[in-house]
Amino acid sequence: MTLTLIVLANVLSTLISISLAAALSFHLLSGVVDRMVSLSVGVLLATALTNLLPEAVGSGFDPVTLGWVLVGGILGFFILEKATLIHHTHHHEGDPHHHEHGHDAREAGRGAWPILVGDAFHNFGDGVVIAAAFLLDVRAGVLTACAVFAHEVPHEIGDFMILLNAGFGRRRAFVFMLVSGVSAVVGGVSGYFLLESSRSLIPYALLIAAASFVYIALSDLLPEMMRRKSLRQSLPEVALVLLGVAIAGLIGAVVRGG
Repeated sequence: MTLTLIVLANVLSTLISISLAAALSFHLLSGVVDRMVSLSVGVLLATALTNLLPEAVGSGFDPVTLGWVLVGGILGFFILEKATLIHHTHHHEGDPHHHEHGHDAREAGRGAWPILVGDAFHNFGDGVVIAAAFLLDVRAGVLTACAVFAHEVPHEIGDFMILLNAGFGRRRAFVFMLVSGVSAVVGGVSGYFLLESSRSLIPYALLIAAASFVYIALSDLLPEMMRRKSLRQSLPEVALVLLGVAIAGLIGAVVRGG
């Protein structure tokens, strides 16, 4: 039953996020990207700090050791990003950041294939994270899958814009993004068998997941929002962050009640 839930959560998260990102990218609804970035900040932080972190600490393991795992996870993601092994893109021409002409082509110049390969590894990690959460309990699994989905939509939109500017047709870009997304299911199944056979690793996997969410929110998403200074732009962003926190809390309450 748990494995079925893990596979279902990964399949739904992948299909819905890629399909929604494709619809927004192909119809150039770029203003939605910034709103989803703001919303995902709240969802990621609330899920990491009020669900994954408490569950890991409550497992009975040494809290100091768990703290070092969290620190190591955050630093590890920082090192990976510095080494350009992971890359998050949420901007493109025509969005509210007013990128100059040629921005998309320059981003695409990094190469569409590395983007797809990097995305596959990223999705594999998301699958393992979702598996670890479901092995803990259903509530943690649902919340984690929702947090992954919230972040993936703006991320996938950025990837779609790069692929389109690299010469991919819409159908070809969609198919290749789906192929890359299959790695999430592979990660979920792999994570299930690995962690099921060694449940003592689950708290550490949850902390790595929390580190990933916190790092993405604080180093990648929030700095984008801080570039806009006017009150008119800031108030909706703050409201959307708070809405993301509320959504994560509501989902947790509903699942817990169920």
